[in-house]
Amino acid sequence: MNTPVPAATVTRADHDEITTFSLQEGLALLDDRIAGRVYLPGDPDWDDARRAWNLAVDQRPLAVVVARSVDDLAETVRAAARLGLAVAPQATGHNAGPLTAGDGLADALLLRTSELRGVLVDPDLRVARVEPGALWSDVVAAATPHGLAALAGSSHDVGVVGYTLGGGLSWLGRSHGLAANSVLAVELVTADGMLRRVDAEHDPELFWAVRGGGGDFGVVTALEFRLYPIAEVVAGTLFFPLERAEEVLQAWAAWTTTVPRSVTSVGRVLRFPPMPDLPPFLSGRSFVVVEAAIQETPERAEELLAPLRALGAEIDTVHRQPVAELLQLHMDPPGPMPGGGDGMLLADLPPASVRAFLAAVGPGADTALLSAEIRHVGGALAPAAAAASAAEQRTPAPGAVAGFDAEYLLFAVGIAAPGSEQALAASLGRLLSRMEPWRAPVDYANFAEHARPAERLFGDRVQRLRAVKDAVDPSRLIRSNHPVHR
Repeated sequence: MNTPVPAATVTRADHDEITTFSLQEGLALLDDRIAGRVYLPGDPDWDDARRAWNLAVDQRPLAVVVARSVDDLAETVRAAARLGLAVAPQATGHNAGPLTAGDGLADALLLRTSELRGVLVDPDLRVARVEPGALWSDVVAAATPHGLAALAGSSHDVGVVGYTLGGGLSWLGRSHGLAANSVLAVELVTADGMLRRVDAEHDPELFWAVRGGGGDFGVVTALEFRLYPIAEVVAGTLFFPLERAEEVLQAWAAWTTTVPRSVTSVGRVLRFPPMPDLPPFLSGRSFVVVEAAIQETPERAEELLAPLRALGAEIDTVHRQPVAELLQLHMDPPGPMPGGGDGMLLADLPPASVRAFLAAVGPGADTALLSAEIRHVGGALAPAAAAASAAEQRTPAPGAVAGFDAEYLLFAVGIAAPGSEQALAASLGRLLSRMEPWRAPVDYANFAEHARPAERLFGDRVQRLRAVKDAVDPSRLIRSNHPVHR
């Protein structure tokens, strides 16, 4: 910690007496008090410490604290309060783009929880307890030997806490709802530096807010959530040449209106770059694909898939598999990469909307997007269904985001290579503009990779969320990628 911190980076109107020396001294004291480490600009590992999963996002906080214990998390919050700074908790840095909007980290400590990855599974209670840096690969590895499944993300390296606080959309979502609504308890350090455990009986309003309202209310130190007795699914991908996109996606859209809640699927356009790491039959090629996860017997899954298989896929990978294999189904990149993307919820998906989608990303389209997908939601992901399920099972009522008032979810992304940023932004803008007529009233925070008003994410629930924020963090010390106040 030898690099001075310029006073200009932290001076705030309500903290005019903070000096360069007092700030430097405070950060040095924090470094001495925690088991982890404080990193400052100029330190040898500074760039690694501040790096987000999306390498196109340039996070420039005042300092980075890499925590190694719950005490480290609490001490960092208390130190930030003394120094007049903000704290931005982060595990992996997925969806970090909105956090950096408007220089939002210039007066903040980026609090990395990535070294706290412990997972405990109680197979009798079917409950998992995870530390704040846990990845979905950690949870799946711990739950699978017991024949249990979590409502995990579509990639192994997605952080459990950030995903869940934002809602959490899994391959089991149409049958089991959002991951946030399977949370039984949350432990977090609030802006006063106190560690709290909240659940349906203890501080129920804060418990409601953190389940879907995002990371604006405290630094989570542990989550406890339900697991489900699901050992196997029938899942895989049907690949078709991109030239057949209209035929395939129209058939898939119609098919989604007929399937039960046990089926979750995605219609997707994929343009694989020519990369040596890809199999030769994928490298440099473009496809329209249907990905599906089906919680049925193989025989029943065959019946359900018959209309899509009748189209004659070039490649068909659908098979009976352990639920753990769902982490590979979506073919997400195996590690950090520079990208640009965004999404929206869609109220419906009539034939005209599919044509609009393909006009932007289909055969012959001028696009820099590598992946453009439409996820089928609905089922248990509908708010009314979530509330009814909670009442029937006598589990906690849904949180701030109970589900989606929408039937589909759009998301698109491309690689943000140097010199391609403008083309990528233009391609994304064209797609979102063409799909605007079918846009649902609100967006989904986890797939909103650009800053937007809180009302756009939470609708009329935003006032209740703001009341919780004002009660637990009136100085707005805790900072998240999608704050309820702007």
